[in-house]
Amino acid sequence: MGNTVSCCVSPESSPKLPSRQPVERLEEFQTSTEVSDDNTVPYLQHISDREVPDELALESNPSDHARASTIFLSKSQTDVRDKRKSNHINHISHVSPGPMSKKYSSCSTIFIDDNTVSQPNLKSTIKCVTLAIYYHIKNRFVDSGKSLDIFDEKLHPLSREPVPDDYSRVDPEHKVIYRFVRTLFSAAQLTAECAIVTLVYLERLLTYAELDICPANWKRIVLGAILLASKVWDDQAVWNVDYCQILKDITVEDMNEMERHFLELLQFNINVPASVYAKYYFDLRQLADDNNLNFPLEPLNNQRAQKLEAISRLCEDKYKDLSRAAIRRSFSADNLIGIRHYNAVLS
Repeated sequence: MGNTVSCCVSPESSPKLPSRQPVERLEEFQTSTEVSDDNTVPYLQHISDREVPDELALESNPSDHARASTIFLSKSQTDVRDKRKSNHINHISHVSPGPMSKKYSSCSTIFIDDNTVSQPNLKSTIKCVTLAIYYHIKNRFVDSGKSLDIFDEKLHPLSREPVPDDYSRVDPEHKVIYRFVRTLFSAAQLTAECAIVTLVYLERLLTYAELDICPANWKRIVLGAILLASKVWDDQAVWNVDYCQILKDITVEDMNEMERHFLELLQFNINVPASVYAKYYFDLRQLADDNNLNFPLEPLNNQRAQKLEAISRLCEDKYKDLSRAAIRRSFSADNLIGIRHYNAVLS
Protein backbone atom coordinates (compact mmCIF):
# COMPACT_ATOMS: atom_id res chain seq x y z
CA MET A 1 0.00 0.00 0.00
CA GLY A 2 1.44 3.28 -1.04
CA ASN A 3 3.86 1.78 -3.58
CA THR A 4 2.03 3.00 -6.65
CA VAL A 5 3.73 2.88 -10.02
CA SER A 6 2.88 5.60 -12.48
CA CYS A 7 2.91 5.23 -16.24
CA CYS A 8 4.72 7.82 -18.31
CA VAL A 9 3.14 8.66 -21.64
CA SER A 10 5.21 10.24 -24.35
CA PRO A 11 4.06 13.76 -25.22
CA GLU A 12 4.43 12.94 -28.92
CA SER A 13 2.11 9.94 -28.75
CA SER A 14 -0.98 11.85 -29.80
CA PRO A 15 -1.61 15.20 -31.46
CA LYS A 16 -2.38 18.11 -29.17
CA LEU A 17 -4.82 20.90 -29.69
CA PRO A 18 -3.54 24.46 -29.35
CA SER A 19 -3.61 25.48 -25.70
CA ARG A 20 -5.85 28.28 -24.52
CA GLN A 21 -5.53 30.68 -21.65
CA PRO A 22 -7.37 29.85 -18.41
CA VAL A 23 -9.52 32.98 -18.73
CA GLU A 24 -10.75 31.93 -22.14
CA ARG A 25 -11.60 28.45 -20.85
CA LEU A 26 -13.48 29.90 -17.90
CA GLU A 27 -15.52 32.23 -20.14
CA GLU A 28 -16.30 29.38 -22.51
CA PHE A 29 -17.40 27.18 -19.63
CA GLN A 30 -19.68 29.90 -18.28
CA THR A 31 -21.30 30.59 -21.66
CA SER A 32 -21.62 26.93 -22.59
CA THR A 33 -23.54 25.99 -19.45
CA GLU A 34 -26.28 28.59 -20.03
CA VAL A 35 -29.59 27.20 -21.31
CA SER A 36 -31.11 29.10 -24.22
CA ASP A 37 -34.68 27.79 -23.73
CA ASP A 38 -36.55 25.21 -21.71
CA ASN A 39 -36.56 22.54 -24.43
CA THR A 40 -32.82 22.49 -25.11
CA VAL A 41 -30.37 20.37 -23.17
CA PRO A 42 -27.40 22.28 -21.70
CA TYR A 43 -24.13 21.63 -23.44
CA LEU A 44 -21.71 19.65 -21.26
CA GLN A 45 -18.19 20.82 -21.81
CA HIS A 46 -15.48 18.23 -22.22
CA ILE A 47 -13.25 17.76 -19.20
CA SER A 48 -10.13 18.53 -21.24
CA ASP A 49 -11.46 22.04 -21.83
CA ARG A 50 -11.71 22.64 -18.10
CA GLU A 51 -8.29 21.32 -17.11
CA VAL A 52 -5.51 23.65 -16.09
CA PRO A 53 -2.77 24.03 -18.73
CA ASP A 54 0.28 21.85 -18.24
CA GLU A 55 2.65 24.73 -17.64
CA LEU A 56 0.45 26.10 -14.84
CA ALA A 57 -0.04 22.66 -13.31
CA LEU A 58 3.69 22.02 -13.23
CA GLU A 59 4.36 25.35 -11.60
CA SER A 60 1.68 25.15 -8.93
CA ASN A 61 1.69 21.43 -8.00
CA PRO A 62 5.26 20.14 -7.61
CA SER A 63 4.05 17.29 -5.40
CA ASP A 64 1.95 15.91 -8.26
CA HIS A 65 4.31 16.23 -11.23
CA ALA A 66 7.77 14.74 -11.48
CA ARG A 67 9.05 17.47 -13.82
CA ALA A 68 8.31 20.32 -11.40
CA SER A 69 11.04 21.37 -8.99
CA THR A 70 10.44 20.85 -5.29
CA ILE A 71 9.67 23.88 -3.16
CA PHE A 72 12.14 23.13 -0.37
CA LEU A 73 15.09 22.87 -2.75
CA SER A 74 14.35 26.25 -4.33
CA LYS A 75 13.93 27.87 -0.89
CA SER A 76 17.27 26.51 0.26
CA GLN A 77 19.24 27.95 -2.66
CA THR A 78 19.56 31.41 -1.06
CA ASP A 79 21.32 30.03 1.99
CA VAL A 80 23.40 27.66 -0.12
CA ARG A 81 24.68 30.54 -2.25
CA ASP A 82 25.57 32.51 0.87
CA LYS A 83 27.48 29.54 2.29
CA ARG A 84 29.40 29.05 -0.95
CA LYS A 85 30.24 32.74 -1.07
CA SER A 86 31.44 32.66 2.53
CA ASN A 87 33.58 29.58 1.85
CA HIS A 88 35.05 31.29 -1.20
CA ILE A 89 35.97 34.38 0.84
CA ASN A 90 37.55 32.22 3.54
CA HIS A 91 39.52 30.36 0.91
CA ILE A 92 40.84 33.62 -0.56
CA SER A 93 41.73 34.87 2.93
CA HIS A 94 43.82 31.70 3.41
CA VAL A 95 41.74 30.57 6.33
CA SER A 96 42.19 26.88 6.99
CA PRO A 97 38.91 25.05 6.18
CA GLY A 98 39.67 22.35 8.75
CA PRO A 99 40.06 18.62 8.26
CA MET A 100 38.40 17.01 5.27
CA SER A 101 35.32 15.13 6.43
CA LYS A 102 34.09 13.80 3.09
CA LYS A 103 35.46 10.48 1.92
CA TYR A 104 36.38 9.80 -1.69
CA SER A 105 36.82 6.49 -3.48
CA SER A 106 40.17 5.44 -4.87
CA CYS A 107 41.53 2.57 -6.92
CA SER A 108 42.04 0.43 -3.82
CA THR A 109 39.04 1.49 -1.72
CA ILE A 110 35.43 2.15 -2.74
CA PHE A 111 33.15 3.98 -0.33
CA ILE A 112 29.39 3.44 -0.62
CA ASP A 113 26.38 4.14 1.56
CA ASP A 114 23.34 2.01 2.30
CA ASN A 115 20.95 4.79 1.29
CA THR A 116 19.01 3.83 -1.85
CA VAL A 117 15.76 5.06 -3.32
CA SER A 118 14.02 1.79 -2.41
CA GLN A 119 15.62 1.47 1.05
CA PRO A 120 16.63 4.89 2.41
CA ASN A 121 18.61 5.27 5.60
CA LEU A 122 16.19 6.28 8.36
CA LYS A 123 18.39 8.67 10.34
CA SER A 124 19.80 10.43 7.28
CA THR A 125 16.38 10.73 5.65
CA ILE A 126 14.83 12.28 8.76
CA LYS A 127 17.70 14.77 8.93
CA CYS A 128 17.12 15.78 5.32
CA VAL A 129 13.33 16.03 5.68
CA THR A 130 13.57 18.15 8.82
CA LEU A 131 16.13 20.37 7.11
CA ALA A 132 13.66 20.88 4.26
CA ILE A 133 10.97 21.83 6.80
CA TYR A 134 13.46 24.22 8.43
CA TYR A 135 14.02 26.03 5.12
CA HIS A 136 10.26 26.16 4.57
CA ILE A 137 9.85 28.02 7.85
CA LYS A 138 12.93 30.20 7.56
CA ASN A 139 12.38 31.40 3.98
CA ARG A 140 8.61 31.76 4.12
CA PHE A 141 6.70 34.82 2.93
CA VAL A 142 6.51 36.80 6.16
CA ASP A 143 3.99 39.33 4.86
CA SER A 144 1.35 36.76 3.90
CA GLY A 145 1.25 34.60 7.05
CA LYS A 146 -1.80 32.65 5.91
CA SER A 147 -2.74 29.86 8.32
CA LEU A 148 -5.72 28.01 9.77
CA ASP A 149 -6.89 27.72 13.38
CA ILE A 150 -6.82 23.93 13.27
CA PHE A 151 -3.01 24.04 12.95
CA ASP A 152 -2.40 26.86 15.43
CA GLU A 153 -0.48 25.53 18.43
CA LYS A 154 -1.80 28.29 20.67
CA LEU A 155 -5.40 27.24 20.04
CA HIS A 156 -4.65 23.50 19.94
CA PRO A 157 -1.58 22.87 22.12
CA LEU A 158 0.23 19.56 21.91
CA SER A 159 1.31 19.65 25.55
CA ARG A 160 0.21 21.14 28.83
CA GLU A 161 3.26 23.35 28.97
CA PRO A 162 2.36 27.02 28.42
CA VAL A 163 3.03 28.26 24.91
CA PRO A 164 5.40 31.27 24.93
CA ASP A 165 4.01 34.63 23.90
CA ASP A 166 6.56 34.94 21.09
CA TYR A 167 5.86 31.44 19.75
CA SER A 168 4.71 32.85 16.40
CA ARG A 169 7.81 35.02 15.86
CA VAL A 170 10.77 32.83 16.81
CA ASP A 171 11.86 30.37 14.12
CA PRO A 172 12.71 26.91 15.44
CA GLU A 173 16.21 25.58 14.90
CA HIS A 174 16.88 22.54 12.78
CA LYS A 175 17.74 20.40 15.80
CA VAL A 176 14.37 21.23 17.41
CA ILE A 177 12.47 20.08 14.32
CA TYR A 178 14.65 16.98 14.04
CA ARG A 179 14.07 16.06 17.69
CA PHE A 180 10.29 16.38 17.30
CA VAL A 181 10.10 14.25 14.13
CA ARG A 182 12.65 11.74 15.38
CA THR A 183 10.62 11.18 18.56
CA LEU A 184 7.47 10.43 16.55
CA PHE A 185 9.24 8.07 14.14
CA SER A 186 11.03 6.20 16.92
CA ALA A 187 7.93 5.77 19.07
CA ALA A 188 5.66 4.78 16.18
CA GLN A 189 8.39 2.70 14.45
CA LEU A 190 7.88 4.40 11.10
CA THR A 191 10.05 3.84 8.05
CA ALA A 192 12.26 6.19 6.07
CA GLU A 193 9.93 6.01 3.07
CA CYS A 194 7.18 7.40 5.30
CA ALA A 195 9.37 10.46 5.98
CA ILE A 196 9.66 11.21 2.26
CA VAL A 197 5.90 10.81 1.77
CA THR A 198 5.41 13.14 4.75
CA LEU A 199 7.34 15.87 2.95
CA VAL A 200 5.29 15.27 -0.22
CA TYR A 201 2.03 15.72 1.69
CA LEU A 202 3.37 18.80 3.47
CA GLU A 203 4.25 20.58 0.23
CA ARG A 204 0.98 19.45 -1.33
CA LEU A 205 -0.91 21.00 1.58
CA LEU A 206 0.97 24.29 1.27
CA THR A 207 0.27 24.36 -2.47
CA TYR A 208 -3.37 23.30 -2.49
CA ALA A 209 -4.49 25.35 0.52
CA GLU A 210 -2.06 28.24 -0.15
CA LEU A 211 -0.83 28.10 3.43
CA ASP A 212 2.47 29.15 4.98
CA ILE A 213 4.26 26.95 7.49
CA CYS A 214 5.48 29.14 10.31
CA PRO A 215 6.57 28.83 13.98
CA ALA A 216 2.93 28.90 15.09
CA ASN A 217 1.72 25.90 13.06
CA TRP A 218 4.70 23.79 11.98
CA LYS A 219 4.28 21.13 14.69
CA ARG A 220 0.64 20.36 13.92
CA ILE A 221 1.16 20.48 10.14
CA VAL A 222 4.08 18.05 10.42
CA LEU A 223 2.07 15.84 12.78
CA GLY A 224 -0.86 15.75 10.36
CA ALA A 225 1.43 14.87 7.45
CA ILE A 226 3.10 12.07 9.43
CA LEU A 227 -0.27 10.75 10.55
CA LEU A 228 -1.56 10.57 6.98
CA ALA A 229 1.67 9.24 5.47
CA SER A 230 1.88 6.40 7.99
CA LYS A 231 -1.66 5.29 7.16
CA VAL A 232 -1.14 5.45 3.39
CA TRP A 233 2.36 3.99 3.18
CA ASP A 234 2.70 1.41 5.95
CA ASP A 235 0.69 -1.78 5.83
CA GLN A 236 0.35 -1.78 9.62
CA ALA A 237 -0.63 1.82 10.22
CA VAL A 238 -0.42 3.59 13.54
CA TRP A 239 -3.83 4.53 14.94
CA ASN A 240 -4.70 7.99 16.13
CA VAL A 241 -4.99 6.76 19.70
CA ASP A 242 -1.36 5.58 19.50
CA TYR A 243 -0.21 9.12 18.78
CA CYS A 244 -2.16 10.22 21.84
CA GLN A 245 0.04 7.91 23.90
CA ILE A 246 3.16 9.46 22.37
CA LEU A 247 1.88 13.03 22.80
CA LYS A 248 0.07 12.44 26.07
CA ASP A 249 -1.71 15.79 26.23
CA ILE A 250 -3.53 15.57 22.88
CA THR A 251 -6.98 14.01 22.53
CA VAL A 252 -8.27 11.55 19.97
CA GLU A 253 -11.00 13.98 18.93
CA ASP A 254 -8.38 16.61 18.15
CA MET A 255 -6.38 14.12 16.08
CA ASN A 256 -9.47 13.04 14.15
CA GLU A 257 -10.49 16.62 13.41
CA MET A 258 -7.00 17.55 12.26
CA GLU A 259 -6.82 14.50 10.01
CA ARG A 260 -10.20 15.34 8.48
CA HIS A 261 -9.15 18.95 7.78
CA PHE A 262 -5.85 17.76 6.33
CA LEU A 263 -7.61 15.41 3.91
CA GLU A 264 -10.10 18.07 2.86
CA LEU A 265 -7.31 20.57 2.19
CA LEU A 266 -5.52 17.93 0.12
CA GLN A 267 -8.78 17.42 -1.80
CA PHE A 268 -8.40 13.75 -0.79
CA ASN A 269 -5.45 13.42 -3.18
CA ILE A 270 -3.17 11.04 -1.29
CA ASN A 271 -1.62 9.39 -4.34
CA VAL A 272 2.17 9.63 -4.59
CA PRO A 273 3.44 8.40 -7.96
CA ALA A 274 6.76 6.58 -8.07
CA SER A 275 8.28 9.35 -10.20
CA VAL A 276 7.35 12.01 -7.62
CA TYR A 277 8.72 9.88 -4.78
CA ALA A 278 12.01 9.41 -6.63
CA LYS A 279 12.23 13.14 -7.37
CA TYR A 280 11.85 14.03 -3.70
CA TYR A 281 14.43 11.40 -2.71
CA PHE A 282 17.10 12.72 -5.06
CA ASP A 283 16.30 16.36 -4.22
CA LEU A 284 16.74 15.49 -0.53
CA ARG A 285 20.15 14.03 -1.36
CA GLN A 286 20.99 17.22 -3.22
CA LEU A 287 19.88 19.24 -0.19
CA ALA A 288 22.09 17.11 2.05
CA ASP A 289 25.07 17.60 -0.25
CA ASP A 290 24.55 21.38 -0.35
CA ASN A 291 24.46 21.55 3.46
CA ASN A 292 27.32 19.10 4.12
CA LEU A 293 25.00 16.46 5.58
CA ASN A 294 27.02 13.56 4.28
CA PHE A 295 25.50 10.09 4.35
CA PRO A 296 27.50 7.50 6.31
CA LEU A 297 30.04 5.96 3.95
CA GLU A 298 31.64 2.59 4.57
CA PRO A 299 34.35 0.83 2.54
CA LEU A 300 33.11 -1.87 0.20
CA ASN A 301 34.14 -5.30 1.45
CA ASN A 302 33.33 -8.81 0.26
CA GLN A 303 30.25 -9.16 2.45
CA ARG A 304 28.75 -5.84 1.33
CA ALA A 305 29.57 -6.63 -2.31
CA GLN A 306 27.75 -9.97 -2.09
CA LYS A 307 24.78 -8.24 -0.47
CA LEU A 308 24.58 -5.67 -3.28
CA GLU A 309 24.89 -8.40 -5.89
CA ALA A 310 22.07 -10.37 -4.26
CA ILE A 311 19.82 -7.30 -4.12
CA SER A 312 20.50 -6.44 -7.77
CA ARG A 313 19.86 -10.03 -8.86
CA LEU A 314 16.61 -10.09 -6.89
CA CYS A 315 15.42 -6.84 -8.50
CA GLU A 316 16.43 -8.09 -11.93
CA ASP A 317 14.44 -11.31 -11.50
CA LYS A 318 11.48 -9.31 -10.20
CA TYR A 319 11.39 -7.06 -13.25
CA LYS A 320 11.78 -10.06 -15.56
CA ASP A 321 8.73 -11.69 -13.94
CA LEU A 322 6.76 -8.45 -14.32
CA SER A 323 7.68 -8.18 -18.00
CA ARG A 324 6.68 -11.80 -18.63
CA ALA A 325 3.35 -11.24 -16.90
CA ALA A 326 2.75 -8.14 -19.02
CA ILE A 327 3.49 -10.09 -22.20
CA ARG A 328 1.12 -12.88 -21.16
CA ARG A 329 -1.65 -10.36 -20.45
CA SER A 330 -1.14 -8.67 -23.82
CA PHE A 331 -1.51 -11.96 -25.73
CA SER A 332 -4.36 -13.33 -23.61
CA ALA A 333 -7.00 -12.57 -26.28
CA ASP A 334 -5.06 -14.54 -28.90
CA ASN A 335 -4.85 -17.54 -26.63
CA LEU A 336 -8.61 -17.94 -26.37
CA ILE A 337 -8.48 -20.07 -29.51
CA GLY A 338 -5.52 -22.34 -29.85
CA ILE A 339 -3.21 -21.72 -32.78
CA ARG A 340 -3.33 -24.61 -35.24
CA HIS A 341 -0.81 -25.24 -37.98
CA TYR A 342 -1.88 -26.92 -41.22
CA ASN A 343 0.27 -28.28 -43.98
CA ALA A 344 0.15 -26.22 -47.14
CA VAL A 345 -1.57 -27.90 -50.15
CA LEU A 346 0.24 -27.19 -53.40
CA SER A 347 -1.87 -27.79 -56.50
